[in-house]
Amino acid sequence: MTVRDALRAATATLSATSDSARLDAELLMAHALDMEREAMLLGHLDAEVPETFDALVARRAGREPLAYIVGHREFWSLDFTVGPGVLIPRPDSETLIEAALRARAGRPPATILDLGTGSGALLLAALSEWPDALGLGIDRSETALGYAWRNAERLGLSDRAQFRRGNWGEGETGRFDLILCNPPYVEPDADLSPDIADFEPDGALFAADGGLADYRAIVPQLRNLLVDGGVACLELGAGQAAEVARLCAEQGLETAVARDLAGHERCLIIHN
Repeated sequence: MTVRDALRAATATLSATSDSARLDAELLMAHALDMEREAMLLGHLDAEVPETFDALVARRAGREPLAYIVGHREFWSLDFTVGPGVLIPRPDSETLIEAALRARAGRPPATILDLGTGSGALLLAALSEWPDALGLGIDRSETALGYAWRNAERLGLSDRAQFRRGNWGEGETGRFDLILCNPPYVEPDADLSPDIADFEPDGALFAADGGLADYRAIVPQLRNLLVDGGVACLELGAGQAAEVARLCAEQGLETAVARDLAGHERCLIIHN
């Protein structure tokens, strides 16, 4: 069987569980061939199918996230290593980087803090935009921190990024020009697709109190973590902007909302 034939068969198999069956099949094949998808499509459709391909398709048919199978995911045009135990970076979270760039326009941050850093995606994307900045990522998961360290090294940013284990900003004595944070905000009884619910870490997804529990812990820490005039960009779940903004107002923090490409209220911009 050629690559062309195998892609057709895999697309039919994956169409029962994936809305992007053809793309999934192509990316899995490119991974099996150890080449870029474009190179495969342009010059290898008549090649022999790798022996590993069927097993990759079976994993995806079982709803395992594509990013876990191939071992990486693009975020902010950077390639991040990911796998079980770490949240997969989403395009929606790029809204935080866009908001930070606007909020700090003409005032490049010297210090950046990423609370709940996970794979390090937000911190490392920010460091790629501000080459003179130094950053710290904090996460309670040792597994996630391992991915963050590896990504910093792969992207050539390990000399400007540090990571440590912690519970949000507890015990942190430094003050930062910019804080980024994508906390868990999904209600525990939310109906998520098996691709997410059965594979990605619960601790990075779900929060008690209707998804608001971690915001209640994070927001009171911000005044002591931000320098005067500092900015925090906090990711929001659906319908949470007003309540999180109220929590900020109680702490004397000013806020504004940034929307993602779909028009959803995705990021709360917080000024100290």
